[in-house]
Amino acid sequence: MNTTTLVMSWRNTVDNQILWRTAIQRGWSVERMRGLQVPEIDTDRVVVYIESLLAPSLASQLGVELSLLTDDWLPQLPEKYRLRQVELTTLGDIVEADLPRFLKPPNEKSFPAKVYEKVDSLLADYGETTTVLSATPVEWVAEFRCFCLDSQVRTLSPYLRRGELSALDGFTATDEELRDAKHFAESVLNDQRVTVPRAVVLDVGIIEGFGWAVVEANAAWGSGIYGCDPNEVLDVLKQATTKCNERPND
Repeated sequence: MNTTTLVMSWRNTVDNQILWRTAIQRGWSVERMRGLQVPEIDTDRVVVYIESLLAPSLASQLGVELSLLTDDWLPQLPEKYRLRQVELTTLGDIVEADLPRFLKPPNEKSFPAKVYEKVDSLLADYGETTTVLSATPVEWVAEFRCFCLDSQVRTLSPYLRRGELSALDGFTATDEELRDAKHFAESVLNDQRVTVPRAVVLDVGIIEGFGWAVVEANAAWGSGIYGCDPNEVLDVLKQATTKCNERPND
């Protein structure tokens, strides 16, 4: 009997296909959700890779806990790692005089993360009490996704260059870029003032005119893998899912 099962949504995305193939090569079994229903799973270990909107239902049905970050994680990060002003607020508290601002939902994708000149349409669709992260607009030269475990970067990949998807050039990066991104990410993760789950995704990048900074942190179980090594990604995902009231297993 397989001792590990990877549970995924029914969506046939590129990332799902890559992780499905890699899990099978490891000898894992793979199960897909059927709508919001989860098939019966009889294995020693469950590993989840799922969209954030589906995560609460899936975790409840499986009896597992998925590692999460607090909504105010980025605003609470030391400024030396952010290099820009970021606050947790609500749509109703955003003052028009302060616009434009970069706005995004804290831990989901209910509306597009981008620079907004006005918030009228967001208020109409989501309401004044909707929580948002509001940041000073900056220009990112390049952005890198890092899948991290125990404060170490296990695999990383560029994902945006000046707003253009890195998939267009095959996620290429120089050795120096990868080395610098890894070094910066690990300096953040190993700062005692910074609290993250054991398994986490940290996005870092270069701000035009300022240097390396943290873009954001994300739950590993719901993050796109881009050009990251799928075997290393699975190692991180394995520690991002734990049985309720139990410690993570190796």
